[in-house]
Amino acid sequence: MTIMERVTADTVSAMKAKDQPRVETLRLLKSELKKKEIDKRAPLDEAEAQGVVLGLSKQRLDSIEQFSKAGRTELVQKEQAELAILKAFLPEAATDEEIKTEVDKAATSLGASTAKDMGAVMKLALAALKETGKVVDGKKVSEAVKARLS
Repeated sequence: MTIMERVTADTVSAMKAKDQPRVETLRLLKSELKKKEIDKRAPLDEAEAQGVVLGLSKQRLDSIEQFSKAGRTELVQKEQAELAILKAFLPEAATDEEIKTEVDKAATSLGASTAKDMGAVMKLALAALKETGKVVDGKKVSEAVKARLS
């Protein structure tokens, strides 16, 4: 079942359960997927659909951070609830240990030792992590590469 099919089925079940926050989040996700599909002028494959979900998840994380700084706990809770719904459509995320291991392998294979090598190490590490099929946060990889090369 594709992400779009799952979103549609979950929207119907949420509407039947009268779960309005879930319905709103799923409708937002469906509209973003449709918008991306229209922009592409072709159906989305699973990786592209996951990219849309990941983008929306990152927006929620950023909003949570901003609302926390502003002391808006009710909005933080709303964003956290939306994030939990969105995460259900993503595969498992790569752990910090997996990221560190791949960064170490990439740096060793390239013989990288200075910050100038960061781009090459990032490219190799991200490629290896994406092959695992897990969601990879580029920011975490970047931080791991900086720590390794400094």
